[in-house]
Amino acid sequence: MLWEGRFEEAEAGARALEAEAGRLRKRGRGVSVAWHAKTLATAVACAHGRGAQVLAELESLTAELSGTAGSGRRLLLVIRCNHMLALNSVGRYAEAEAEGLEVLRDLTRLKHLTPVWDIELCVLDNLVDALCGQARHEEAEAVARGNLPRAAGGTVAALHCGLVRSLNGQGRYDEALAEARRFTPGWDRALAGSLGMGTAVALHGLGRRGEAEAAVREALADCEKSLHPDHPRIREVRTMLARLTSDGPPEPSDEEAAHG
Repeated sequence: MLWEGRFEEAEAGARALEAEAGRLRKRGRGVSVAWHAKTLATAVACAHGRGAQVLAELESLTAELSGTAGSGRRLLLVIRCNHMLALNSVGRYAEAEAEGLEVLRDLTRLKHLTPVWDIELCVLDNLVDALCGQARHEEAEAVARGNLPRAAGGTVAALHCGLVRSLNGQGRYDEALAEARRFTPGWDRALAGSLGMGTAVALHGLGRRGEAEAAVREALADCEKSLHPDHPRIREVRTMLARLTSDGPPEPSDEEAAHG
């Protein structure tokens, strides 16, 4: 359900499993199931845009699993990756970066024991967002470019969106627009509106305000359809739309006129 974008159902199912495991836990069983269920529930909440609501849960889980071995050790790193996502969602970018660097060091020590490349790529994607949030766009670009060739699944689209954002942050709008239009990712509910927003920023930077407004309206519709109302991306897109429309209808640029 999570990979199909059925966030509400996935979280409800995970919470039900967590409650059942909690009842078993009172009899000395179900501890591992409870950990996995809560990890999934908080991961879905973060993907949906409710990271702020589960920050305390993620921190409690981290403390509870600290020092575990075996599968619990890998689960702890997944939780900490989700904690990075939640920290980014509330603008605590430096803390997210510090957490990510610690997790990457821990992953290095685990690589010879178990495959962890999927967690590593998720951490790196969150690191790109943390660096962009601190206006360190050149570093973010290096991380995104350096890891895109080995990315797979949802991390391809996520790192691609991060690359577009990093290029926009450097004012390299032509490159950002070309990158945004180079690749059409598969549908991923968690990334709703992200690439559209990057496209709109690039168009606005190039003075193509009418196209930028159309792109940002499309991104907003995508966000409102797919994400929780509290998702920070919705606020970001609405802020940009307000900025674009505050001065009234746009005059077409020379390039927009040339495009008809």
